[in-house]
Amino acid sequence: MTQPGEDASGRHNGHDGNSGRDGRGTARRTLLRAATVGTAALGLSSEAALSSAAAGPARSGPARPEGPACHRPTEQPPSHELRALLREIDPRRIEATVRKLVSFGTRHTLSAQNDPVRGIGAARDWLLAELRRCARASGGRMTVELQSYIQQPASRIPVATRITNVVATLRGSVTPDRIYVVSGHYDSRNSDPMNATGDAPGADDDASGVAVALELARVFATRRPAATVVFAAVAGEEQGLYGAGHMAQTYRDRQADVQGMFTNDIVGSPTAEDGSRDPYTIRLFAEGVPTSETPEQAEVRRSVGGENDSPSRQLARFVRDTAENDATGMRVRVVYRRDRYLRGGDHIPFLQRAYPAARFTEPAENYAHQHQDVRVVEGKQYGDLPEFCDFGFIARVARVNAAALWSLAQAPGTPRGAKIRTAVLGNSTELVWERGPEPDLAGYEVVWRETTEPEWTHVVPAGNVTRHTVNLSKDNVFFGIRALSRSGLRSPVAFCEPQP
Repeated sequence: MTQPGEDASGRHNGHDGNSGRDGRGTARRTLLRAATVGTAALGLSSEAALSSAAAGPARSGPARPEGPACHRPTEQPPSHELRALLREIDPRRIEATVRKLVSFGTRHTLSAQNDPVRGIGAARDWLLAELRRCARASGGRMTVELQSYIQQPASRIPVATRITNVVATLRGSVTPDRIYVVSGHYDSRNSDPMNATGDAPGADDDASGVAVALELARVFATRRPAATVVFAAVAGEEQGLYGAGHMAQTYRDRQADVQGMFTNDIVGSPTAEDGSRDPYTIRLFAEGVPTSETPEQAEVRRSVGGENDSPSRQLARFVRDTAENDATGMRVRVVYRRDRYLRGGDHIPFLQRAYPAARFTEPAENYAHQHQDVRVVEGKQYGDLPEFCDFGFIARVARVNAAALWSLAQAPGTPRGAKIRTAVLGNSTELVWERGPEPDLAGYEVVWRETTEPEWTHVVPAGNVTRHTVNLSKDNVFFGIRALSRSGLRSPVAFCEPQP
């Protein structure tokens, strides 16, 4: 068994009790902590944070590969197969998708549903045709449907309105019941959320996110992921997350095993209102305390301090581990909250139904180009126009999504039943969990970290078992379990909760 003072390879990792006696080590850890506080949200490892603290403010630029000593212990470099997939993502196709969606004039949820050239119905029909074209390359493994229902009058829905999601499902070849979802919303709006007839181009919000989902459907269709991947363009977001709510409830009614959902909403530009640019960073919003938490679950969380270890936070950490590398050229800035102030997105209905979900959004938004009538005021252009999109940036965002989704689908599922045995007091910790159904399952790893650390810092191989004892006190650190395939792919971490 790997000892607490070693990493997974058995090398000394400097976290044992003796390391604190070295004055230089203490100073280094102090600088590391200070640097990590300031740069954790930028997606930098501890070593990279140390370099950043020593060198001064970071400059924009593509994420650079780090040396072996700088890797997070949970980081998963892209395979040759994944690199080939990422190379197929084409910014020209993404641009064509954005411009085509803008060409429908408005895609407001209350706009025309039967006009062939203008309104949400025309956009719906075009998306359906495009996803069907993608499905033809899948050899029958991808199916496409219109997921439709009538929304009765409600907030921002004055009359009964048909809301339709366009959904492509690529069935997994090994564990098809395990599902991952990626979406964007294809409805749009201008300054007045109830204006269903005026122009509402919606290039960034959210033709950009739909373009990501559609491009991934094109690229994934020719491949065979082990788990099922769903590519969705949902409607009704601007009126109140109606399409995503219907989709999430459909999965919940089926008791579907959705182990991860990403919405891409406003991912079209790295340029802020003041003109500053951050073209190699994408934000990922991930909640802490689960939206769906029950009173009983809240009591357990308060007792063990699990506020930073929701399934959505583990999903966000997995995204950084698999998608922040030289193959995507991006940093993933994980933001520890559900969404931005006064805003919400299509991941929230999934969170409400106890599914892990997170939201991708560009690094700094330009509010003159969101929810605005197209107009010029004192020489300033307002409106959500395609000329303000950066299609190379959207392609890089698509690569981040693709890296995370492909890694999720090919790796084992998140372990279930991860528990800490607490019936007996002691200074070692016994962990238990359930064996997964994957035929290529090779075993499990224990991850742990100090309670003050935001990221998992240590890995202990556990073997092909469903229980393991670690020579560390459960009172002092946090523990998690992740599954390992025979090809070396690792699942997201399951946070260990107490079991009496």
